Amino acid sequence: MARAVEAEYLLGAVKSCHLARRGFNHVYEILLHDGRRCIARLSSRRPRGVPNIAYETALLAHLNAVGAHVAAPILTRSGQPCAQLTVAEGQRALTVFEFLQGDPPGDTLMDVETMGAELARIHRASQSYSGPVSRYRLDLAHLLLRPLQCLLLAPTMTDTLCENFSAIANRLAQRLEASPELSMVACHGDCHGGNTFMTDGSNCTRVASFFDFDDAGPGYLAYDLAVYLWGMQMETASPLNAQKQACWTHFLTGYRREHPLPSADFKAISLFVPIRHFWLMGERANRLNEWGAQALPRWWLTKQVELLTAWEPLETPIDGA
Repeated sequence: MARAVEAEYLLGAVKSCHLARRGFNHVYEILLHDGRRCIARLSSRRPRGVPNIAYETALLAHLNAVGAHVAAPILTRSGQPCAQLTVAEGQRALTVFEFLQGDPPGDTLMDVETMGAELARIHRASQSYSGPVSRYRLDLAHLLLRPLQCLLLAPTMTDTLCENFSAIANRLAQRLEASPELSMVACHGDCHGGNTFMTDGSNCTRVASFFDFDDAGPGYLAYDLAVYLWGMQMETASPLNAQKQACWTHFLTGYRREHPLPSADFKAISLFVPIRHFWLMGERANRLNEWGAQALPRWWLTKQVELLTAWEPLETPIDGA
């Protein structure tokens, strides 16, 4: 990876390189000989299809140009958004980004509020984007129907589980199709708190900087907000505890300060919590040839049916606004 970055980018010599995160992609931290750092991402195969890099990098460049706090892309020697590397499994796209300092907001309330406000500024700033069109829309097919088909093919699936997952997905789809018209924005797609780093700004302010726009695309405003709620709601169907409720309130307070949140979108947030979970399960199911079938063990799938069923009637938590 170090040699590839040196060959494909005008960044100079690489002093060290290590794997920072292995998720749906492989992410490396690069230390250059002049002391600068950057992040290199090797895109993996995704159920949606080829990487959405032309849109992602152009959107990030636009956001960076208008003052949003994001990890800006670095172009290759030839001015392209990415380089194509030939590896054991075939062609994979190499993309390099500016390095961000900081740590996630966690449950520090003012940091969470700042993150919500910055997500709103990203949505607002994206309205003037005019670059390459996204390959994907974060719509019903992308978030629910396609992931469901991937999930149903898992070898650990039973007929009963197939019926249960299909029934839940059908109910969610019907509810979404029957919803009032919902607002569409350029979604980050993965704002669960772990893809935002907090740092100190000027005048004792805090700055929230966003990265990992790999799942970005035009989609539902309610979905982009629901990802944060989903992250807090994981593994439990119970109402949010006091600390998580406070985080949710501050997140929406920050968001509303910078961007409107119509009532229909607010109410739809809870609907997108189980839909987001289907998306994640579909992504995991698509990795079974790499991770093995026990990445989706039968006991875990049974638990997800129970969790999704319990989430279905939940309403978006009142945020005090």
